[in-house]
Amino acid sequence: MPNTEPADPVVPEDPEPRWPALVAVLAAGGLYAALPAYLSLGPRWVAPAVAVALSIPAMIAHRRGYRRSNIVLGHATSAALSVLVLGSVVRLVTALPAHKEAPADLLRSAGALWATNVLIFALWYWRLDAGGPHKRDLKAGHQTGAFLFPQMTLDGPAGCEPDGRPWSPRFIDYVFLAFNTSTAFSPTDVPVLGRWAKVLMMIQAAISLMIIALLIGRGVNIL
Repeated sequence: MPNTEPADPVVPEDPEPRWPALVAVLAAGGLYAALPAYLSLGPRWVAPAVAVALSIPAMIAHRRGYRRSNIVLGHATSAALSVLVLGSVVRLVTALPAHKEAPADLLRSAGALWATNVLIFALWYWRLDAGGPHKRDLKAGHQTGAFLFPQMTLDGPAGCEPDGRPWSPRFIDYVFLAFNTSTAFSPTDVPVLGRWAKVLMMIQAAISLMIIALLIGRGVNIL
């Protein structure tokens, strides 16, 4: 059936580029495909297939202005990748007592899961903060949201884009936030205001701590 959803009549003058998020989705699928078969939920090509199968229609929906369809497909992509990564983390932890994995394989698997975890939560923060990129595009600058970025508290040129426009976060800002959460187990320079964001950051930090403390630590000890 053809998509009967009306296109978004409001077209922002300078919309946020979506290609960094697309690259992150494809990278997460590729990293998952690099895991050993015993850690994958199903065939290893499942994650790349899901990433491509959902990203292409999401990109088409965005190009045609079908905002609601783009949002649903984007959330479905992040949710599917999240389930795959959580399942693989559980499998990796439960496989430790058997001592069947080689140390090098253990380190590679833990590193791939850690990096995928960063990318997936960066996607969640980017999709949900201040209503997502669609709603952020319609605002002149970023003044409210679940995260208090330093630029939001600054006046003058420090609180603006290099071209003088009001500052607004881009995908790389959320990658930086997710990276800090997985390494320092805290948001560092970005205070968290939203309750949903606090819950997601606790989940991300818990997964990262599990990977680093239990998996990478054991891999180094048995090298």
